[in-house]
Amino acid sequence: MDLVLNFADYYLFTPYVYPSSWPEDEPLRQIFGLLVVTNLGAAILYLGLGALSYYFVFDHSLMKHPQFLENQVWREIKYAMTSLPVISIPTVALFFAEVRGYSKLYDNADDSLLGWPGLIFSMITFLFFTDMCIYWIHRFLHHKLFYKHLHKPHHIWKIPSPFASHAFHPVDGFLQGLPYHIYPFLFPLHKLLYLGLYVFVNIWTISIHDGDYRVPKVLEKLINGAAHHTDHHLFFDYNYGQYFTLWDRIGHSYRHPSAMMGMGPHDCIKKLQAEGKLDSNGTTGHVKIRASHVKKE
Repeated sequence: MDLVLNFADYYLFTPYVYPSSWPEDEPLRQIFGLLVVTNLGAAILYLGLGALSYYFVFDHSLMKHPQFLENQVWREIKYAMTSLPVISIPTVALFFAEVRGYSKLYDNADDSLLGWPGLIFSMITFLFFTDMCIYWIHRFLHHKLFYKHLHKPHHIWKIPSPFASHAFHPVDGFLQGLPYHIYPFLFPLHKLLYLGLYVFVNIWTISIHDGDYRVPKVLEKLINGAAHHTDHHLFFDYNYGQYFTLWDRIGHSYRHPSAMMGMGPHDCIKKLQAEGKLDSNGTTGHVKIRASHVKKE
């Protein structure tokens, strides 16, 4: 994160915001700077990538589904934008530790014991490490002692839109993002690769909420895509993983997506329309789905 902070210092903070007498490496200044760039960056990534996904990827016919809430998109955005600043506080503490040199982040590929192949290796280990950690954190958040207080707000969105991707309770959001931040304190990672992976993580998080259930046939049982994650929102006890289905299989929580078996949200909409319970515009969509289709929480 020091790369981002240095960029902000050079082009914004030093010439326009802070007095020239305040050193760039002064801790309090670094904390203030990190708070600004973290909140601004999070908002840009969330709103920018979310809007692109919403307008160009998200299947808007899903808004006809009976469990798509009234004003849901606006509610998702509002919830996320009130949570992100709170999440940024402990996140900035970790970024500050990185800036002060306590992580294993490095500047040049030559600094890695494996050289350039080390970049590829660290990218792979980052994905598998964070996927494993998020699986268990996510499953922990579904425990009855914590679910109601922390994770339930995210499950309000039974049929999520891309803007549901960051609509978490602040503690929930921080805990599920924690593996991304602790990785560079445990394992060497190139600074630019870290930033790239951070952007990728946000793109992926949005993508599994975007309602595009298409996955190459060969990857259906390996990759945790939007169809898998939508079933997590609908059926609660399945598909906790982030990128892969590996830990869901190990933890016996894997469910093959209903959308890939002709029983997904689109199929529900078509059935209701065929039965005359939902018109083509979804304007009579206030019907109840049988309780057997959705587990109570």
